[in-house]
Amino acid sequence: MPGLRPWSMVVGLGLVSLTIDMVADGSASVSGALLQQLGASAVLVGLVSGGAEALALLLRLVTGPWADRTGAYWAFTIVGYALTAVSVPLLAVTPFIGAAGLAVASTLLLVERTGKAIRAPAKTVLLADAAGAVGRGKGFGVHKLLDQIGAFGGPLIVAGVAALTGALWPAFLVLIVPGVIAMIILFWLRAKVPDPSLYAELPAPTPVRGRDAAPPAADTGDAVEPGMPDLPAEPDGRPPAAPDTISPAAFRTFMLFSLFAGLTTFGLLSYGVIAFHLADAALVPTSAVPLVYALGMATAALAAVATGWAYDRWGPAVLFVVPVLTVFVPGLVLGPTLAAVLGGVVVWGAASGVQDSTVKALVADLVPGRRRGAAYGWFAVFQGVGALAGAVVAGALYASVGVLIGLVAALQVVAIVVLVVVLRRRAARSSEDAERRE
Repeated sequence: MPGLRPWSMVVGLGLVSLTIDMVADGSASVSGALLQQLGASAVLVGLVSGGAEALALLLRLVTGPWADRTGAYWAFTIVGYALTAVSVPLLAVTPFIGAAGLAVASTLLLVERTGKAIRAPAKTVLLADAAGAVGRGKGFGVHKLLDQIGAFGGPLIVAGVAALTGALWPAFLVLIVPGVIAMIILFWLRAKVPDPSLYAELPAPTPVRGRDAAPPAADTGDAVEPGMPDLPAEPDGRPPAAPDTISPAAFRTFMLFSLFAGLTTFGLLSYGVIAFHLADAALVPTSAVPLVYALGMATAALAAVATGWAYDRWGPAVLFVVPVLTVFVPGLVLGPTLAAVLGGVVVWGAASGVQDSTVKALVADLVPGRRRGAAYGWFAVFQGVGALAGAVVAGALYASVGVLIGLVAALQVVAIVVLVVVLRRRAARSSEDAERRE
């Protein structure tokens, strides 16, 4: 049996995310300003920040299957968190190393996002194991709440330290503290629960109205989609057990859902674009930009918890809220007044919170346990392409917001249609599984 109760594991992983996100999001809220102070042009800032985010998502296509093949989910998680905990505080030295400062800062920002790519699929597998014993919607929602508390608090710490000292570098130095705390908690969890897959042996939460009694994740088709890594045979040469296989039909349903996530991510403009608009339109002073970011993170936390509980109670139909909210994002966050932008940031934060928590709960229900690392890797590819394309298109259409609004609205209609297809296929498989059990 695991050394911690499922909720303790969920909360423990949430506290790790809370503290490390104080580091990562504290850095993200001012990284553009740091690069500018080091002599970067707007183009270079865009390339570094956009490239870093794309790297954090696209690299998961490699790290997810790799974690599945090795089963070293804890090792991937620890290495990934350690890269963030080390690279961000090192940004404090960049103003003092002359001409090399800009190159070093750019490299460290890319390293930090590489850490995110290494840890994210493996950490999500660990979380999905524990959350499966308490309700994945609630588990992912609570984790996201704690995660977003850190994402909210980090920019506040950075803004406060920068205001007190008149410089950015001391703020990066202060972020050593939450980084160390995160690693201590992580190693403690690893010692207590070396094998989180044991949570699958615990009694599952009682199904409630609107949820399938048995999720279709454990599709028992014999054929395995080549997009997922091969699994080792049992010691006697038999193929692995049915819960570790995924049929081509189930894989196609998962890929359709990934397309849905890519379409919605496209419309959720990156905060870099929003921050650029705040500065370009002179809506807030530069020192207040991290505070606007913190507002979005706070909203994301509340939305993640609310939709997580709704997911467990009424099922994945709650995910329709993502494209509905996304439709309003471009027109608001690129609006002419501060009130419009702040309202847009609230909507942006809510949609982002659901996208990064409850949406992932359905991935865990669509894909069996030993293939989830690869699945989250593929899923992140769609999100990464959507995020990169959305940022580039938003920048190109910055002076033509009306066209951007129309494009995003059209893509969200497509996203809604795709989600309808996914949920219908899922319901059909659930009915077939129920008939076979009878």
